[in-house]
Amino acid sequence: MLASVANLKKLVSSLSKRGPHRVLVGDLAYAGLPGAVYAPAEGKNLPAIAFGHDWRAPVEHYHATLRHLASWGIAVAAPATENGVVVDHRGLAADLESTLQILAGVRLGAGEVTVHPKKIGFAGHGMGAGAAVLAATGREHCAGVACVYPADTAPPSAAAATNVHCPGLILAPGEDQWLDRGNPRRLGVNWAGDLVYREVDKATQGGFSETPLSRRLLGLGSSSTKDRELALALLTGWVLAVIGGEKEYKDFGDQDASIKGTTNRGRQWLRDQLPETEVVVVPGAERRDGDPGREHPRKD
Repeated sequence: MLASVANLKKLVSSLSKRGPHRVLVGDLAYAGLPGAVYAPAEGKNLPAIAFGHDWRAPVEHYHATLRHLASWGIAVAAPATENGVVVDHRGLAADLESTLQILAGVRLGAGEVTVHPKKIGFAGHGMGAGAAVLAATGREHCAGVACVYPADTAPPSAAAATNVHCPGLILAPGEDQWLDRGNPRRLGVNWAGDLVYREVDKATQGGFSETPLSRRLLGLGSSSTKDRELALALLTGWVLAVIGGEKEYKDFGDQDASIKGTTNRGRQWLRDQLPETEVVVVPGAERRDGDPGREHPRKD
């Protein structure tokens, strides 16, 4: 057990830094959709994800993130659509699905890079994470969905999650947010498939992109490089383990795996935090396992 913990710590440290692959950057517009493509310079049957950006955060604000994923052997593309103040979340979801089809259907680079048709999934940050859930709804071909600090969408991604049966990763910000843009706990409760839910203890919702939302709006906020690197390592490891099927990284797909700087949350705990199931402590009462919403008199 101690060896496993030490190995996981080493993997987190490695995955927080750039990987061993040389990265090629391309223009998604050549396939008819504005956006960017990042891929390792070579590799066959690679895992691939379509990545959704946050509200008012253009793809350029994820250059280092997408390059990082590609450096670890993941083909990734991000549509540069829905960048206005008023956005169509369904539209972004549709563009993510088109992006994934492009990744799975064409040879990348100089024809030396191919994607495995069963190792494809969605990922995103903030609004893009919610759109990724919408895109995955009812999609049998999807191997997984990764949500980094998900924000609300219309229609609600939390409702759509009841029809997402592939494995999921939800990274939630651990600190109280000055701007509450999402409800990752409800999203986690409603997820139909297997789920890994981790809170990044000191992270904020806007601190994942290279130009955080808080700094753009107020000119004051800044992201913690350490927290961002941790979230990036968790995302990379989960994609390699769950979508890529690489056994070396399997612990990133284990809900019970302990990772420093994060807090794991099970579905029962998440359910307890929802307003309709919040436990009210009553003097002389005790809570029964599996019944988050009511208290029962103690039998002496």
